[in-house]
Amino acid sequence: MAEAQGNIDSKDFGIGIPQDNQGYYLKGSANLDWGIKDRLARIFSPATGKTVMLAFDHGYIMGPTSGLERMDLTIVPLLAHADCLMCTRGALRQIVPPTFNKPISLRYSAGSTVLTELNDECVMDIAEAVRLNASMLAVMVAIGSRHEALTIRNLTATIDAGSRCGIPTLGVTAVGKELVRDSRYLSLASRVCAENGAHVVKTYYCDEGFEKVAASCPVPIVIAGGKKLPELDALKMARNAIDQGACGVDMGRNIFQADDPIAMIQAVKAVVHGNESAAKGFELYQTLKNEKRNNTN
Repeated sequence: MAEAQGNIDSKDFGIGIPQDNQGYYLKGSANLDWGIKDRLARIFSPATGKTVMLAFDHGYIMGPTSGLERMDLTIVPLLAHADCLMCTRGALRQIVPPTFNKPISLRYSAGSTVLTELNDECVMDIAEAVRLNASMLAVMVAIGSRHEALTIRNLTATIDAGSRCGIPTLGVTAVGKELVRDSRYLSLASRVCAENGAHVVKTYYCDEGFEKVAASCPVPIVIAGGKKLPELDALKMARNAIDQGACGVDMGRNIFQADDPIAMIQAVKAVVHGNESAAKGFELYQTLKNEKRNNTN
């Protein structure tokens, strides 16, 4: 404790100079609590307002899909290049070294697999997310499906629990076989997630009208990579999504199933953060891929 004697009198009060109450750089996030903003700032670069998330939570419904048979061999080499990791608590504890110090978008809901009807899910205990130091909680929301009400209840319960602990929630829009992946549906699903309190929404890109999806969602949108595309097409999708209002990508198969996953994630980052064209990103991908090939020969 400072002693009363010998202190320099306080005098620099800045009288007449209003305190600079800075806004926040992410869409719809200015009035959030400090802890939520701090976690979002770990996920979305304050310099660009964008993020490249690496998704490898597929196993919770699909098992050991291609590229995820041995996550210690395929995913760990990619971790250093990702801004944020989207994974299950099992994978996090089993293969992600805590020394990487990456923000985690934790798969917070779980339930039925591809062997049955998807999206019949529950959510975990918030204490588990705190133990794992999660930066965001990812919850599936199946708008228009039989489990719509259940998944919206899961979303609101997660937002309530996460807000008490200063952890933001990612609403993940599910698209089943019976649902059309168009701007009308994606706008509806994204807006429902945001209106119920999701701090970030993950949805799919659509070729027509995606700018309406992004504009009508009052919180940041990140796009899912979806099924594996040729590398140039995946980069074009990322470029188009960013140009039309997305704040980043959450890619899995289009990275870890690429011919050279490490080169691919760097190319995606060049497009998202470096504002490179898809063509320039693909050129970088080929250069890095060839350098690796030459170094191993």
